[in-house]
Amino acid sequence: MPLKPLRLLVITYYWPPSGGAGVQRSLKFVKHLPSFCVEPTVITVDASQGAYPVIDESLAAEVPASVRVFRTNTSEPFDSYKKLTGRKQIPHGGFANESKSSFQQQVFKFLRGNLFIPDPRRGWNKHVLQQCAELLAQGHTFDAVLTSSPPHSTQLIGLELKKRYGLRWIADMRDPWTDIYYYKELNHTPPARWLDAWYERQVLEQADEVLVTSPDTKRLFLGKSPRLAASKFHVLPNGYDESDFREPSAPPTDCLLITHTGTISETYHIELFLAACATCTTRHPDVPLKLRFVGTVSAGVQEQIREVGLGKHTEFVPFVPHDESVGYLLRSTALLMAIPDVAHNFGILPGKVFEYLASNKPIICIGPVGSDADNLLEECGAGRALPYDTYSGMLDHLDSLFAAWRINSNLDLPAINHAQYSRRALTQKLAKLIK
Repeated sequence: MPLKPLRLLVITYYWPPSGGAGVQRSLKFVKHLPSFCVEPTVITVDASQGAYPVIDESLAAEVPASVRVFRTNTSEPFDSYKKLTGRKQIPHGGFANESKSSFQQQVFKFLRGNLFIPDPRRGWNKHVLQQCAELLAQGHTFDAVLTSSPPHSTQLIGLELKKRYGLRWIADMRDPWTDIYYYKELNHTPPARWLDAWYERQVLEQADEVLVTSPDTKRLFLGKSPRLAASKFHVLPNGYDESDFREPSAPPTDCLLITHTGTISETYHIELFLAACATCTTRHPDVPLKLRFVGTVSAGVQEQIREVGLGKHTEFVPFVPHDESVGYLLRSTALLMAIPDVAHNFGILPGKVFEYLASNKPIICIGPVGSDADNLLEECGAGRALPYDTYSGMLDHLDSLFAAWRINSNLDLPAINHAQYSRRALTQKLAKLIK
């Protein structure tokens, strides 16, 4: 007799057609959970009302047909923001895509940090709670609820469901909360800062289980309250989906192509790496170098590229659907990853690093030695972190890369140890936790 599947309610703001990194984790969990006898039901925001930084329609094809998805209304300030600023794009969490010096932006950041706690998407919560009440009143039952954040206001939904109905609650925290790298830029007043920290403690203390994406993030959260037990914190990193890597690797033969995908700004401090690349074009004139940035590149980084004379060596590709992004990885010689030079960056483990690993390319990581990202690369044999200020180290590393390319333009690594980071393997761990 087949086992009766466990029923998991997944509450996530980011869901197709939302694109970018934020949607991948919940989507892949839901995609693979039915294979492990867990039946997910999703509550998310209505696609026509969601404030998504980017759209990727292709991701909808990954939602299993058997999964029920309920979409709710929301009440958020982003329409007003766009009307007042004349901007089409909503601001990122730390206003990273906005002018830092504008008086208008300083005002908006102050309002964001003091009127919308924990964040502006909190207006979605009442609609989700109403949808949950309707489902339960109709006789739907759930063995557990998983709330995924950011936005961290989503965790307050889990807190309320725990209080009202006693549901077993798993808080999935993809990023730090009051330790997020841009937190100080939001200009919280002391009362606002206290309230935000109080919400954070309530969530961490009341959740039955807490999922985090890196060991250092677990350490940060454990320090928030003496009432927290380490046993309920589980490091479940992001990963890669094997089905995304069906195409063969195809590094170019006419140039040494280094690709970066995602968002990058001056905070990532790649200026010395760019200078080292420029030096290598002079040292190794017989090895054509090409840099490719797929995604959002700040004006400051574009200026750094021009200043060192790499303009003609660089290609900028705007945001592309996820499957196309993977294709760019497979058609590269090596991959560039940078960790932002900010507080608490030892725990920053970008989701894309796992897809970088799955592509079997050498990874050039600019960031802190001994960080979670550095340890992961060493564990998998894919590279090591190069500190922001070690120009000579970067130059030596690139010299070796250029010399190797001269012998063989295919620098793909042998099968490296990354199978444990497949989305399916990680979802199996989540299923065991639910059971």
